[in-house]
Amino acid sequence: MTLDQIKQALLASYEADGGINHLDGTNLPDQESVSRLAADFMHLLFPGFFETSAVTKQQIADVTRLRLEGVAARLIAEIEKSLKFVQQPDPALRAREAAMHLLSELPALRRLVHTDVSAAYHGDPAARSIDEIILAYPCVLVISLQRIAHVLYEQKVPLLPRMITEYAHERTGCDIHPGAQIGSHFFIDHCTGVVIGETARIGHHVKIYQGVTLGAKSFEVDDAGNPVKGVKRHPDVDDHVTIYAHATILGGDTRIGTQSVVGANVFIMQSVPPHSLAYNKGSTLAIRQRKKKEEMVITLRAEDVPGGSDWVI
Repeated sequence: MTLDQIKQALLASYEADGGINHLDGTNLPDQESVSRLAADFMHLLFPGFFETSAVTKQQIADVTRLRLEGVAARLIAEIEKSLKFVQQPDPALRAREAAMHLLSELPALRRLVHTDVSAAYHGDPAARSIDEIILAYPCVLVISLQRIAHVLYEQKVPLLPRMITEYAHERTGCDIHPGAQIGSHFFIDHCTGVVIGETARIGHHVKIYQGVTLGAKSFEVDDAGNPVKGVKRHPDVDDHVTIYAHATILGGDTRIGTQSVVGANVFIMQSVPPHSLAYNKGSTLAIRQRKKKEEMVITLRAEDVPGGSDWVI
């Protein structure tokens, strides 16, 4: 085919497959600008760590002022684009309000991400310093940006929160939806392959390892066969829980009780009581109280095991 023939074929597909076009519509949030925003948020949360040259205490006030001014302008612009996309009334005013609310939350978010850095340092014997955690641990990027995006999500800003968390997802392999509610002192060790769904709730002092999924079972559909949205689909994880590598925990009515440990490769679709240990015992799931010897063994049905058709992320 010649270039002209390829062009004509593409134009024909644009007419036939309109669902993946965005022509004659409002301007969408810009991915390059979102990437700059994400990087600048990390600079504001961790001043001096990601600069190309050293920043002194004498310079920090001016550096922060200039960065805030740039972030505010871009953030307002990208939020306004997002609001226009869903035809929100008075998008310019709403965008400014949402942006200023997020920026006003930055001091509190700094205190929160400091607890995450502390949890990583105290939770990993390989960590040599706080500086190493901030510079080299992917969980710092993904958790920090999820907390930023969550503030926008709570204000019902469309598109932009997902774009911010996807920036982190692309760089870390860790996918946390901006809707997930996450407490303080959260640590994801190794990070890669973790998936945390929109309606998951995670308490304080929770530690999870690579490959963990907090996902959904199959969900209700409407008369048109589309998933019903806005319902609780993902599990709750209470305070002081540890979840080891590649565990899969599914369902909006599933709760992992406080001080519990979930072993590696465990597949769970029911609640685990507080102070429990959940682990694989042959082909069965065993749950026992950590201070007792009694053990509850659960045999999964064939349709419940991973690879079946009744669970989703």
